[in-house]
Amino acid sequence: MEAFYLRYQMNFIRPVGTSRGQMAYKETWFLTLNNGAQTGIGECGMFRGLSIDDRPDYEEKLQWVCDHIHWGEAALYEALHDFPSIQFGLEMAFRSLRSTHPALLFPSEFTEGKAAIPINGLVWMGDTSFMHRQLLDKIQAEYRCVKMKIGALDFQQELGLLSFLRSQFNAEKLEIRVDANGAFAPDEALSKLKQLAVYELHSIEQPIAPKQWEFMRTLCQESPIPIALDEELIGVSGRAAKKELLETLRPQYIILKPTLVGGFRGSLEWIELAESLGIGWWITSALESNIGLNAIAQWTYTLQSSRPQGLGTGALYANNFDCPLEVVGDQLYYRPEKYWGLYDILPETN
Repeated sequence: MEAFYLRYQMNFIRPVGTSRGQMAYKETWFLTLNNGAQTGIGECGMFRGLSIDDRPDYEEKLQWVCDHIHWGEAALYEALHDFPSIQFGLEMAFRSLRSTHPALLFPSEFTEGKAAIPINGLVWMGDTSFMHRQLLDKIQAEYRCVKMKIGALDFQQELGLLSFLRSQFNAEKLEIRVDANGAFAPDEALSKLKQLAVYELHSIEQPIAPKQWEFMRTLCQESPIPIALDEELIGVSGRAAKKELLETLRPQYIILKPTLVGGFRGSLEWIELAESLGIGWWITSALESNIGLNAIAQWTYTLQSSRPQGLGTGALYANNFDCPLEVVGDQLYYRPEKYWGLYDILPETN
């Protein structure tokens, strides 16, 4: 078996904003396996400034994987403890290699085009007028769940946007999630959560920065809005450490990005532990290309969750790959008759 990797720069159609700043592009890496006539591809979508494997030796580690591909999936996965995005790409590539088509990873009614995945509409940070236009777009598309990034504008302006949304639809008609990306200071977080609660929000993601367990535990206990942990999970590996975090903080939800938490295997361990403690969950992409998004979507469907998932990010890029994924309203479909544009990475794929 042979393996090689390729760096690829994904360019946003419009720079996207979070509380960590704006992004004009995102790097990703593709791991390709060749075994005779069989070819597999996986995406290692390390996220600058967020992933624990954002380190100078990242490509060196990718080359190490290629050089040691004869070890096999299980041994390599265990050796990549500190590189969760490569773990994910490795899992994806080996599953792709074993499949009848490199992009058909989890055959199901979803990949047959017979079923869809409910998704949330995502409103990115920007000035008030830009965010307002996005909200109008989501209303027009009849999304039943909208997720809004907060923490970058003046807080009163953000409350104004939420007030607008609630003036259009009550909580029975529209589920609103907000994501602070850790933007609130610990001493002001509870006060802001109480102000946000007026708008009957479904949940708030990561109100304060991670690794402040004493403050976060108190917020999870006292917040009038259910708290979903996201960045808090990054860098936590091993069943015992995951269990300690969940038992200590007791959040209402956790949000799983396979690229950031060790792929399918790492995500499933979080899900099993969360469910044992009565903690809800959903899956979110981490701005992967359509190749990685496709793998996450196919896997997510197999989990059979009725909650809206965070999988609608494929249309953000100017140079993404053509793929069968299609968003219709607030549903993500897979159209098997559509062309798979993997030719830049896998020249023989059609």
